This record gives sequence, structure tokens and C-alpha cells, in this order.
Amino acid sequence: MAGLINFEDEKEVKQFLDNLGVEYSYQCYKEKDPDGCQRLADYLDGVKKNYDSAAQVLKHNCDTYGHSESCYKLGAYHVTGKGGVTECLKTAYSCFVRSCNAGGKKSIDSCHNVGLLAHDGRALDGGPDATLAREYYEKACAGGFAPSCFNLSAMFIEGNAKGLSPNMSQAFKYASRACELGHVWGCANASRMCKLGDGTEKDEKKAEDLKNRARELHGAEKERQLKFGE
Repeated sequence: MAGLINFEDEKEVKQFLDNLGVEYSYQCYKEKDPDGCQRLADYLDGVKKNYDSAAQVLKHNCDTYGHSESCYKLGAYHVTGKGGVTECLKTAYSCFVRSCNAGGKKSIDSCHNVGLLAHDGRALDGGPDATLAREYYEKACAGGFAPSCFNLSAMFIEGNAKGLSPNMSQAFKYASRACELGHVWGCANASRMCKLGDGTEKDEKKAEDLKNRARELHGAEKERQLKFGE
């Protein structure tokens, strides 16, 4: 059939991929389509393994259009210095903030990353900022990002010396939400709180249900790891 690619023909595949690169470049620089720029960056990164060029496209798309996914990936490049960009957590932090606030694909991941960097303080001149970390974890948790919900729970269990008081009812709330989203340790912590009546009413049955849910999630994760290793 005309138009179909024979993926067993190396030359035909190469021509197809080269044509994709031309098409994405046209979309990005001629049509000024931010999604086209993202496709071009993904093509350069994933197909051509040309990380330097991919970084340039990501920077263009983030700086010019504020494209959420490009800002996220540019931030990830700056974390490790990939593609010849400066390895700099402060720059990565700025990219993640921009991605988070822009909304769209990868924005929730970016909100979580901002929370992480604010929480440990490595990207901030003033050191750890629990209030800022909480703000961005809450954004990511509201978007359904389980690790942020779990981190919020841990923050409310521990509290800190900078104004965040321990609050076990909030800790239980976020542990339960993390569990609903499939976080093993969220389920385990929520189970323990129910068993002890810490932050919620003591409820042995609910504690057992949550413990069983944690076991199910842990078993599913082990199964995925085994299949991945086959």
C-alpha cells in the first residue's frame, strides 16, 4: 500500500525519520508552533541523541512561548548539565516554577520538583523553605501527584522550627490521599494512624484494609520490576 513505511528497510526508515525532523523544524521555526518545537526537541533527544541541539530548542520554546513541557525538560537538563547546559539547580528551579505555573503537560511534575528543591533548600539562597515547599506540594497533590501528597503528610507529622506545627489530622488526610493515588507508604502510614487513632478515629478494620492495600501495591510493584527484568 502506498504511503506505508517498511520498517524492515533501514534506508526507508532513515528517510522517514529525516523527514520527521524537517517537518518538526518547520512547525517550530516557520509556523511558530510551540507543540511543534516540543516535538522537534523530543525528536532530537530521543531519535537523534543530539542533546545539545535539543537543549537549544527547549530553551527557545520555554523562553519564547513558556511551553510547560519544554520548561520542565529544560529544567531536567539543568539538573544534570545534559546537552551542554550549565549544571545549576537554581536555573532548574526557575524552569520548574515556570512550567508549574504555566499548566499543561508535565506542569504537575514540575510543581513537585519545585516543592522538593524548596524543601531541601539546595536551589534557594536562604536555605530550606517549608512554606514554599508546602505550597507547591499542595499544587501537585491537587493535580493527583501521589509523592507530593505523601511528602505533605510527612511534613505535617514532623513539623519544623520555622512555623509549621505538627498536625496529625492533616498528616492523615494527605497520607490517605497518597494511598488513594497508589502510594504504598501513604497506605502504610494511614493504616498505622488508624490503628493508633493518631490524627483520626481509631479504626482497626480501616487500618487492616489500608494495610492490605499497601501489600497489594507493593506486590504489584514487585511484579512490574520482575517483568521489566525479564
